[in-house]
Amino acid sequence: MTTTAAPATYTVPALNRPVAVLGAAATAVVLNLIVWAVGAAAGGTFTTIADGKVTDAAPGGVIMMSAVPVLIGLTVAVLLSYVWTGVLRTAAVVGSVLSIATIGLTVAADFDTASTIALSVMHVVLVPVMVIALEGVRRGITAK
Repeated sequence: MTTTAAPATYTVPALNRPVAVLGAAATAVVLNLIVWAVGAAAGGTFTTIADGKVTDAAPGGVIMMSAVPVLIGLTVAVLLSYVWTGVLRTAAVVGSVLSIATIGLTVAADFDTASTIALSVMHVVLVPVMVIALEGVRRGITAK
């Protein structure tokens, strides 16, 4: 006789707005610093030359480019959610599309291969962070 277990289901917990925004920003920074460390270990320099200027994208740039867009986007979304809860799902889609679309800017820059891959992965990392935070806020609102 064989038995099959029911598939595991995962639910996003209800979150209040400040916890969702600040938690998502902190999570994005930590995860992207891990990706940066892996990229650096793989030989990535995270530097590029544009218009004769050398620009270093890490680790300070990783922190800024992880935290700032997430903080701005999620803050706008959660503030609008006081008026329209549907903005949370719209923001999840828009934020995800923008995060993936901006990988093109990374690829177009003159980074070495390891840096380009790591920086591109950092864009992808932002997607679940934003989606989970926004869904948590939505669940928090609907639970009231």
